[in-house]
Amino acid sequence: MIEKLQHKYALSRQGAVDMIKACSSVAVTNIVLMMPAAVLYSLIKDLLEGTLTRDRIPFYVIASVIILALIALANFIQYNATFLTTYRESGVRRTALAEKLRKLPLSYFGKKNIADLTTNIMGDCAQIETASSHWIPELIGAVISVTLVGISLFFAFDWRMVLASFWVIPVAFFIIITCSGAEKIAVRKNQAVKLAMTDGIQECLESIRDLRANNAENRYMDELEGKIRDVEKQALFTELKMALYVNSAAIILKLGIGTTAVVGGALFAEGEISLLTFFMFLMLVARLYDPMQITLQNFAVIIATGIQCERLDEVLSAEIQTGSEEMKNEGYDIVFDHVGFQYADDTDVLKDVSFTAKQGEVTALIGPSGGGKTTVSRLAARFWDVNEGKITLGGVAVSKIDPEELLKNYSIVFQDVTLFNNTVMENIRIGKSGATDEEVMEAARLANCEEFVNLLPDRYNTYIGENGSELSGGERQRISIARAFLKDAPVILLDEATASLDAENEAAIQEALSRLIKDKTVLIIAHRMRTIANADHIVVLQDGVVAEQGSPEVLSGHDGIYSRMKAQQMKTQSWKIAHD
Repeated sequence: MIEKLQHKYALSRQGAVDMIKACSSVAVTNIVLMMPAAVLYSLIKDLLEGTLTRDRIPFYVIASVIILALIALANFIQYNATFLTTYRESGVRRTALAEKLRKLPLSYFGKKNIADLTTNIMGDCAQIETASSHWIPELIGAVISVTLVGISLFFAFDWRMVLASFWVIPVAFFIIITCSGAEKIAVRKNQAVKLAMTDGIQECLESIRDLRANNAENRYMDELEGKIRDVEKQALFTELKMALYVNSAAIILKLGIGTTAVVGGALFAEGEISLLTFFMFLMLVARLYDPMQITLQNFAVIIATGIQCERLDEVLSAEIQTGSEEMKNEGYDIVFDHVGFQYADDTDVLKDVSFTAKQGEVTALIGPSGGGKTTVSRLAARFWDVNEGKITLGGVAVSKIDPEELLKNYSIVFQDVTLFNNTVMENIRIGKSGATDEEVMEAARLANCEEFVNLLPDRYNTYIGENGSELSGGERQRISIARAFLKDAPVILLDEATASLDAENEAAIQEALSRLIKDKTVLIIAHRMRTIANADHIVVLQDGVVAEQGSPEVLSGHDGIYSRMKAQQMKTQSWKIAHD
């Protein structure tokens, strides 16, 4: 049962145990709340039979005090078992989700978009938190308590009165259960249009500059408004559909009062039950049906919450990359041995790729776009796992090493730099947690950052805006290189690090990179031939295969892809805008 609860409601093991306790506490509280009816029944019976003496009064006083104490205790236990444990579990769930996302391979994120994952982390967790603290324990607790009370009354009183009072409850639940399939379909559609809207809003915010530059704001906003209207229409449709089922169940539930009155009246008229029993059942259904109506509404919401639980469980159950947490490598040569790789759609990206990037040398990956260069660099750092062959670092298969342990050996400088809305100091310190200010500033000096940092208002303590919006492209790239200096890893991966820079910034960054790559294993991706002019080994990738490889001198002497690319770039450098 515990494992089923874990998967059904995306809970930890302790969270599943706590949910069972919460449901039990709600059931106990519901039963305790019915005790005053039992005392009232006994008091009226004594009054009608004339057996209420002075000796009996202390019994009712003491019973009332005890019941009040039990109600207070039951509510206290229920509060702790539902709310406090739920909030604790919510923290565990969010932490577990963050840890899971941290360990998932990048191939997983290729299947997801940011809006979807944000909804997982924020919206779905919040929805499940509310369900776990309010709806689920109340529903299951109500079912347990009503079942126990019904069984007790069946043996203690006339079974016909029990049936007259309780028959509506399973019928009402059956109506709600029959709609669960339709409800899930509607909720999934609701999620789809909401994600489309969220994607549209996020895309609009990220591309507002390009939209304005192309006078496309009105057209885009019309499309976005259509997505918002879709959310509104789908929400109304889902609510109306659920209202149909829930209100039908509520109407059936109210029929129980009528059947209890009719059957009770008939049995009382025939002398088969007492007036007191008749009165007790009327009082009982009034007590039962109102909470049950709320529970039925909650049941409908719980069905909808199941979609959020499935989405979270999908993330929490996803396969992670594992491996040894101890590296026993000999040196830092990177060897690709007949490597093949496909993405989820089984399209070949790399086929039988073999080469060696030696320690102390610069190995350049070049070739036409889409040839697999970036994929090679990602596989080297185990962002993905290969489908065929193997990749080794210092003789150790990277697939056998824990990704976090493996990445301690890599410094990576991407073309698209990611910076945070923090100070220059803290953005560089990401390269090495716990680095001193002096270490950070030395790394910045080596990366030629001092030139622009000294011009900032608060120098290293200047906030640089979201993703470094206050800095130029060259300045952002230099911060990225400073991180690599600070980490000082033995393997350097450079992915088009100077592709989008002007000549002045490119020269400054190439000077910094020359210091960074000294005596390290360097794998560099580049399109500009001058960037790799001093490379020791060149690997030309085309259509996912190694078309040719060797030193620049050897490849220049062949009429191959490298020599043609070199000639083409020399030709483009002399290109001028033609005008009449």
